[in-house]
Amino acid sequence: MSNDDVVDVLNELIETSKDGEYGFRECAEHTKSAELKSVFLARSEECRRAAEELQQQVVAAGGQPEDSGTAAGAVHRGWVAARGTLSGYSDHSMLEECERGEDVAVKKYRTALEKTLPEGVRNLVERHLQGAQRNHDQIKALRDRYPATT
Repeated sequence: MSNDDVVDVLNELIETSKDGEYGFRECAEHTKSAELKSVFLARSEECRRAAEELQQQVVAAGGQPEDSGTAAGAVHRGWVAARGTLSGYSDHSMLEECERGEDVAVKKYRTALEKTLPEGVRNLVERHLQGAQRNHDQIKALRDRYPATT
């Protein structure tokens, strides 16, 4: 895999991480639960740090790192806001949207790992995949605890 290809893969993951950062922060602003606000802000910070690590790898590979999320992520955040307005920003609906976002993140990381990446990059991507999977599992468990009528 060429350096340019590695940079492309990393930049796509940066955008995914930035989408997670912004999405979790958006949900933290609208949740009613102090527990969820804390979880969402912690996940947002984890996504920010993941993007930062990926950006460092892009620079090390001689590329220009992305510094924002995707258009699809912006649309999803718009949907979260619209759905939140319609549902009164229920905690359950915020958790559903976070879970949906983490489904996308897990898929993007798995797709990246199908590529032939340099060992150090592969190790970083594998670690981030594990983090995204943990986020997904935690959000899903919380969604199951918070009733749809919250």
